[in-house]
Amino acid sequence: MTAPSDARVFTLEEVNDLVPKLVPVVKRQLERRSAIESLLMRLGRELGDVPERIVLDPADPHDVREMKRDLVRRIEEYRAGWREIEEMGAVLKDARNGLLDFYGTVEGKLVWLCWKYGEDAVNHYHALEEGFSGRKPIAQSMRHRLLN
Repeated sequence: MTAPSDARVFTLEEVNDLVPKLVPVVKRQLERRSAIESLLMRLGRELGDVPERIVLDPADPHDVREMKRDLVRRIEEYRAGWREIEEMGAVLKDARNGLLDFYGTVEGKLVWLCWKYGEDAVNHYHALEEGFSGRKPIAQSMRHRLLN
C-alpha cells in the first residue's frame, strides 16, 4: 500500500503541532454525531421506525418536516467538519471514536501515525495495511527518528 500522490507525509512533530487544533474540531464532530443520532431516534419514534434516508415530503406533518430539515442541516455540517479535518492532512479512520491517521515514516517505511480523540499527542503508529489493533507505541528512542 502506498500513499496517494497528493498525500502529505508528516513528521511526528508536525502531527503533534496539529493536535491542539484537532481537539476542538473532533470534539464538535463527536457532539454533532450524538445530536444527529438523538434526533434520528426521535424521528424514528415519530414515524414508527428510523428511516434509512431522509426525504423531505410535503405530506409529512409540520413537526416531522422540521425534524427532517434539521437533520439534513446537521448532517451537512457534520460532513463539512470531517472535510475540514481531512484538509489538515488527516485520514478519518473511525468517526464514532475520533480516530485519525496521518502518513508518516518510520525507518524509511511509510506508516500511519495514529491519533485518537482524548490522547494528548500522537504516541502510536502502525503499518498502512494494519488497523487500530496493530498500533505500536512510539518509543522514546524512536522519537528523534520520527521528527526528521
